[in-house]
Amino acid sequence: MPDITWEEPFCAESSNCFRVGTDANGNAYIAVAGQEDSYLTDTHEALRTLIRDIKAGKADHLL
Repeated sequence: MPDITWEEPFCAESSNCFRVGTDANGNAYIAVAGQEDSYLTDTHEALRTLIRDIKAGKADHLL
């Protein structure tokens, strides 16, 4: 497992909490808080694009 520096959890209205982290190689990670061993990883730019698209409503059809 890479050495990931996790930020504080981001929690929505209920108990849906996520954590974002980075490693020394510039990779970005996102995981459910408390389940950091099961993460999604990609580049900073890919994670940035994912977050921007979600904020823009491009994933609203999943709700």
